[in-house]
Amino acid sequence: MKKQTGKSSGSATKAKAEHGTSLVTAFREIRELIVHGRLSPGTWILEAELAERLNMSRTPVRGAIHWLQREGYILEHRNAKKSRMIVAPLTQEDAGELYLIIGRLEGIAGRGIAALPAPERKEICAQLQVLNERLEVISKDRDGNPGEIFENDHSFHRLIIKHGAGPRLTNLHKAIEPQTERYWRLYASSIIKDLHLSVAEHYEVIRAIKAGDADRVELWLQKNWEQGSVRLGRVIEIFGERGSW
Repeated sequence: MKKQTGKSSGSATKAKAEHGTSLVTAFREIRELIVHGRLSPGTWILEAELAERLNMSRTPVRGAIHWLQREGYILEHRNAKKSRMIVAPLTQEDAGELYLIIGRLEGIAGRGIAALPAPERKEICAQLQVLNERLEVISKDRDGNPGEIFENDHSFHRLIIKHGAGPRLTNLHKAIEPQTERYWRLYASSIIKDLHLSVAEHYEVIRAIKAGDADRVELWLQKNWEQGSVRLGRVIEIFGERGSW
């Protein structure tokens, strides 16, 4: 009897572990669909259709939807008759808040880099310089594709987090970053003309790191995101918010 109980307990533990893995997989796959625009802003979230699309049962999909709702990727849209789950719209207000938050997080990480020994800062600056010089070439020639610009800019900011953030700050950044990516992917082609402004802000970050000036590093990382929000806002005004009513 005891042996059978042990087997039952082991099976339950295994089932729980498998469910947890399925939930994480569903969360990541649905989030990717949203971030890459394959589930457009304002789209209704239909649990059964998502489960079929992902070839998963509805239970982890349902859990993933609630998780994504907590993180702001999915919202509950109510009207007089019913409520529906929808992909979160892309709005100026939301972008402003997201960019403000991520700028503050990276600013804190930048202070961590400024406190590193000079040889380490020099090596980090060399890596940042390579990425920013490529962005500068693209900004002058205006022949880069949005994907290439995104990857270089993404890598620049990821280096700041990698070398200056602790585990808790890194996790906070990971939670916010994909939400800012949604805006970049949708509006990127219209932001390229202002790329030189972001490049100039990046150079200020690099100079501040070289000098070990924590206040300036934090200031320019925050400015880069805040001014990015302003530049994005102008584009949204022209092309409109997506998925809002």
